[in-house]
Amino acid sequence: MSGFFHLRFGLPLAIAAIAGYLVVRDDARRRRLSAGPLVIVVALMAGALAGAVLLGSHLGVSGAVVGVVVAALLFASASRLSSLLMLDVAAVAAAAGMALGRIAELPGARALEGIAFLFISYWLWQEGRRSIQWQRPRGIVFGEFLVLYGVCRTVTGYLLPASTAIIAGLISLLAGAVLLAIIVPRFLRTREEHRIIADVSATGESLQPEYTPATPECPHPELWKMYDSMSAEAEVLDFLKQLVITLKPNLVVETGTFMGVSTLAIAQGLQQNGFGRVITVEFDPKVFAKAKERIDASGLAAWIDARNHSSLDLEVDGPIDLLFSDSDINLREREVRHLLPQISPNGLILIHDASSHQKIVREAALRLEAEGLISVVLVPTPRGLVLAQTRAGRDQAGDLS
Repeated sequence: MSGFFHLRFGLPLAIAAIAGYLVVRDDARRRRLSAGPLVIVVALMAGALAGAVLLGSHLGVSGAVVGVVVAALLFASASRLSSLLMLDVAAVAAAAGMALGRIAELPGARALEGIAFLFISYWLWQEGRRSIQWQRPRGIVFGEFLVLYGVCRTVTGYLLPASTAIIAGLISLLAGAVLLAIIVPRFLRTREEHRIIADVSATGESLQPEYTPATPECPHPELWKMYDSMSAEAEVLDFLKQLVITLKPNLVVETGTFMGVSTLAIAQGLQQNGFGRVITVEFDPKVFAKAKERIDASGLAAWIDARNHSSLDLEVDGPIDLLFSDSDINLREREVRHLLPQISPNGLILIHDASSHQKIVREAALRLEAEGLISVVLVPTPRGLVLAQTRAGRDQAGDLS
């Protein structure tokens, strides 16, 4: 009997703990958590065991889930981490642990439930990745876990049958739906720029795979890297710096400072050249303030003239040697038209977000070309990049040759 007990319960528990650790280890790394994965898993497992024991055999699984939630909240408070962020991590670990733990039990309906949880854990893992790349609200993974767990337990309760599983499943489903109904609308009411700034302030900044979907001109966007969903791709930032070094511009104008990542790339090129300046303009005061902090702390402020107003009101003295248009996509065409008379004959125009997926910027650039104002090259990056020259400047260069 003792051997059977260890096989029936001890082995699934050990497998669940290992699965939870592996998931937490990778999730903690991609979410840049300061706490160690082993410490997190020990806390979650302790909570799961305590919850299962307190609620008894009939509600053991549900008790374990409740224990994991309580442990995650206590751990977040003690570690000064976001509660919703910790619950997202715990949700993926709990789903993976329940999946492999159930599958390791003797064959039957419980193993089938484990297979269902295996699919749930895979879905939640992908949701965790998407929540990071797309700046989705914290708590969305946990909310979806509650809903999916609730559905799974309710169906299991009808198949076995077990009234306690049905009740627990319905409660979980309702709790998940309420949580999602609270956090998602609140998240959508916040501007994307502000969400990214808050996320960077809380967890820092790091490179990650590009998030945009594949396009005919760029079928493998995952080969590129990004800092966030609004700053230019890391490779485009490198291109900007090298372009500045190659062109040796006296004046660069950038619209849409945002986090200041591209501004600093341009300034690094100017610094290497030893001359020139970049005028960068950002309309949102909150975003501008964060960018200004970054610029002031960068050691490159001497090369940068940062301004807080609309790009359509931007006034500059002298010819523009390089224009990087990266503001609100609905303003790109208007701001290019506004600044076009000041583009030097040999100057270049770069317009970001010109992929066939976006369309708005691409169509605007092609419209400017059709009017005979600029000559366009469509660079096939994930988000798309227009490299252009004024038609008058190109024609003049042709005449001179």
